[in-house]
Amino acid sequence: MTLVTGTLVLAGTPIGDIADAPPRLAAELERADVVAAEDTRRLRGLTRALGVHTQGRVVSYFEGNESARTPELVEALEGGARVLLVTDAGMPSVSDPGYRLVAAAVERDIKVTAVPGPSAVLTALALSGLPVDRFCFEGFLPRKAGERLSRLREVGQERRTLVYFEAPHRLDDTLAAMAEVFGAERRAAVCRELTKTYEEVRRGPLGELAAWAKEGVRGEITVVVEGAPETGPAELDAEELVRRVRVREEAGERRKEAIAAVAAEAGLPKREVFDAVVAAKNAAAEGPGNGKGLI
Repeated sequence: MTLVTGTLVLAGTPIGDIADAPPRLAAELERADVVAAEDTRRLRGLTRALGVHTQGRVVSYFEGNESARTPELVEALEGGARVLLVTDAGMPSVSDPGYRLVAAAVERDIKVTAVPGPSAVLTALALSGLPVDRFCFEGFLPRKAGERLSRLREVGQERRTLVYFEAPHRLDDTLAAMAEVFGAERRAAVCRELTKTYEEVRRGPLGELAAWAKEGVRGEITVVVEGAPETGPAELDAEELVRRVRVREEAGERRKEAIAAVAAEAGLPKREVFDAVVAAKNAAAEGPGNGKGLI
């Protein structure tokens, strides 16, 4: 006897303009046996705007109850239900609830499909004016300053374009940390209130953006940062080699491994990078204040 299971539908919702709702969203809202929503109040606003009525059971599914609610939804799916998952904006599971449910459904061979819709990640990337052929999404950075710096240092030499979400009240600190790790001249774009009335895309070097953000910024924020430049051996002077080793050491690597990694990146012999580090250390020891912290 073949077991007939239901279907999990991940539905994208507008990130601002309700007119961006995918046409299938209304049909799926009316068809679903269960609608799992990040915020049921926001769901009611969405259905009113679309002029539809949910026929199925509506349940909340947010970060606080995701673990506890997932088994219940899986049970419904195994019983043949069509479960629709929506979050407040954008695609479920992309820095929003959904991953646990998708993973549980896949593990049990339950069909998972999607209603494609708006995405702040892709919208910001397209509007940024930065390379889009290769990119990686980093989500939200840690709130604590030290952890945030450590996470940024992990991708300090990443050549793909980077995309982040950030809260408006932390934007100035985040941009300042990015300028410190990536360099003040690294290009970036701050995308605010995408598709909404006060949409704004501010482009420029990280240093300038960090200074601008100190005045205070409101709204939903997505930050797009240019990847590290592809520099050849001839373009990397001793100072840059030493800086790259320092960044890796501060991220937790031992000096030997950091030197080897930087040498591989630059296409240079490890001895050349090692000599640059030793020279910098000696120069720091002889300089004003012994130059502590240089390397």
